[in-house]
Amino acid sequence: MNEIVTLARDWIGTPYHHRAALRGVGVDCLGLIRGLWRARFGAEPAALPPYTPSWAEAGGDEALWHALAQHLHPVQMPSDGDVLLFRLQPRALAKHLGIQSGQGRTFIHACPRAGVVEAPLSRPWARRIVARFAFPTRTQEME
Repeated sequence: MNEIVTLARDWIGTPYHHRAALRGVGVDCLGLIRGLWRARFGAEPAALPPYTPSWAEAGGDEALWHALAQHLHPVQMPSDGDVLLFRLQPRALAKHLGIQSGQGRTFIHACPRAGVVEAPLSRPWARRIVARFAFPTRTQEME
């Protein structure tokens, strides 16, 4: 079993709360990734800038994409434990995150009505993936 998937599944059932990152208390999709980072490495790598909860936000600055690329590694071959970045509307910014699980058939994410769930990575979800990243190994983070 993939370590990231195991850690992410521990968050299932955590209620949704914008900008939060506390397992069992409240979390949003970025908070889930932050919580997984803390579980593996301790302190988060950067301060959290302000962001809105809207998945329909438009604009030219893909700030989340750039931040992920700064701290995580781009993925060529998909695998469980990948951080998935989604663009949920065609002209909107890519602003939703999840963790691939279930041998690519499912993903774990935080959504407003359901909190953290493991859901099917259906075709409608899969076609909205714009980037995949992997957490660094512990040795890569120490370098």
